[in-house]
Amino acid sequence: MKAYSQERLTQVLLAPVVSEKGTFVGEKNNQFVFRVAPDATKPEVKAAVELLFSPKDKKLEVEGVRIVNVKGKEKRMGKFVGRRSGWKKAYVCLKAGQDINFAEGENK
Repeated sequence: MKAYSQERLTQVLLAPVVSEKGTFVGEKNNQFVFRVAPDATKPEVKAAVELLFSPKDKKLEVEGVRIVNVKGKEKRMGKFVGRRSGWKKAYVCLKAGQDINFAEGENK
């Protein structure tokens, strides 16, 4: 696996996506949903999750990553039409028995 700089990995994950679909997928398939940088790749997302959310006593193992490009919605204000910018979303699947504690991941 390619070695990434720690500085780059801290910039790959932007925020967790908290939604009804994300919660349903998380409970059913042991997956977590993140908003990621527009130029992020699957190996970078995997390395970033393993780096940022691993507990001190053991290593967090990511089984797979799926990335989705979300198109921005068209919005209008009266007669003016605009478009929100698109963004990238990553579904991170963890191995069985693994879990992410978001409260601990912030302290590193």
